[in-house]
Amino acid sequence: MVALRRLTHVRRSPSEQSALAGEAAAAAAEDHTPTPDDPRAAAFFDCDNTILRGAAIFYLGIGLYRRRFFTRRDMVRFAWQQAWFRLHGAEDPAHMADAKDRALGLVAGKRTAELEEICEEIFEDVITRKIWPGTQALVQLHLDAGQRVWLVTAAPQEVARIIARQLGMTGALGTVAEAVDGVYTGRLVGGLLHGEAKAAAVTALARRERLELSRCAAFSDSANDIPMLALVGHPYVVNPDSALRRHARANGWRVRDFRTGRKAARIGLPTAAGLGVLAGATAAAVALRRRRRAA
Repeated sequence: MVALRRLTHVRRSPSEQSALAGEAAAAAAEDHTPTPDDPRAAAFFDCDNTILRGAAIFYLGIGLYRRRFFTRRDMVRFAWQQAWFRLHGAEDPAHMADAKDRALGLVAGKRTAELEEICEEIFEDVITRKIWPGTQALVQLHLDAGQRVWLVTAAPQEVARIIARQLGMTGALGTVAEAVDGVYTGRLVGGLLHGEAKAAAVTALARRERLELSRCAAFSDSANDIPMLALVGHPYVVNPDSALRRHARANGWRVRDFRTGRKAARIGLPTAAGLGVLAGATAAAVALRRRRRAA
């Protein structure tokens, strides 16, 4: 297995560090201040578009494609789904189900140790480049208060553990792929950790760790995570989709938007990055079609 250092602080340039410090100070000035060393309090963070720019499964897909795990057609599909996510600022259940089915098909018969090693290689670079500095500051705020912090995501457990470890988090809850004798079967254990399943997982964790949810905080970008956010005494919405932003306003939840040019809640407008991904996906699809015709 590839050994990785624990990246409690991701490497950044002096200007990026200054920006991060400013965002942390601004967030701390307005946010609930975590009670230092409170053994009954913790924080729970979603991953996609909350901690990471975009979706973890997309970055995993790129890494696996480069290692010849699947075809160019699969890569185009992953790119289109990522573009949809970036443009709309929300998860599409059909896209998630499709990504889940394809990912399970790709890993069936593979050894768990092999995939874990590949995930470590992929996400060392992703964490360095794709973390939202503002959300990282919020993670660190809770860690500095001596609180436990968990990542809670529909991404594979192998990916969730790596991201959590590199950010210095206490641990991670992710979707669990079934394995027998160290080999993936192509099935999930209990389904995707998504929506109500996240809330159930956090409730079970809180019971096990003797946490008091009214003293805990949770962070997410998606209306799908309203059940998890509603569990805690300090819910935050980060880079929210339009449905979650409306819900947050109606319920008085704090909103933090770290997306450049998106702070006015213009969720439906495509960003330059989103257009770039969409253009890339379209170009790839056209090139693939031309090659088929030429053949």
